[in-house]
Amino acid sequence: MSYIKVEKVYKRFIRRGQQTEALRDINLELEQGTFVSLIGPSGCGKSTLLRIIGGLTDSSEGIVSVGGQTPQQAQSDKQFGFVPQAAALFPWRTVLQNMNLPFEVNKKAGAALTSEREDPVELLKSVGLGDFVHAYAKELSGGMQQRVGIARAFGSGAPILLMDEPFSALDEITREMLSYQLLDIWETHKKTVIFVTHSLREAVLLSDKVVVMSSRPGRISQVIDIDLPRPRRAEMEDTEEFHHYISLVRGQLRERWG
Repeated sequence: MSYIKVEKVYKRFIRRGQQTEALRDINLELEQGTFVSLIGPSGCGKSTLLRIIGGLTDSSEGIVSVGGQTPQQAQSDKQFGFVPQAAALFPWRTVLQNMNLPFEVNKKAGAALTSEREDPVELLKSVGLGDFVHAYAKELSGGMQQRVGIARAFGSGAPILLMDEPFSALDEITREMLSYQLLDIWETHKKTVIFVTHSLREAVLLSDKVVVMSSRPGRISQVIDIDLPRPRRAEMEDTEEFHHYISLVRGQLRERWG
């Protein structure tokens, strides 16, 4: 049974009196505990689809269900954790204080998810920040700040994480390191993750499924199952199987350019 189901979803925006169709006839079914990437050209509606699933914006037509609830109900029940492009940390607070901030601000979330919440210090250790628990966020590099944001999302107790190009502002070396740290923490917690990216490598490396989207209006051109063994390690990137999937996703993207 599908955990997240998107049926015949359209999204239209009105700008300066003109209608723009951002998404057209989106149909998607995702199982619980899977890692799914959305990839496509800029402006194809990847982030818009993510926001619709997360209840942050409404579709113009269609139905979305999340564990049998509407996205808005799921959001109200704290079913979503969000990881944006920037870590959104308060620079004057320590790393641990930033980890705890959502529970300080939202007492309802803290009460509802306390039993599901992970030890924040252990999570920080899992992303290589065990020695920086009491450092101020302003003292961290961009990559380290993003690691805090990822650890905070996994520690929130929310079963679904929506990640909108969280590595886009980072250099290639840092992105590669964080990809494997994200894999390690996901292997431990097995949350449902929807990950927006422009990187072929990230999409194939991280995902169980890659959803390839066309240029605007965004449509799903193909859903590609990534049948690579887990846990995934760096040497896998040198295999024929890995490059086969890279070529498969690239071919779908090229086919849908225009």
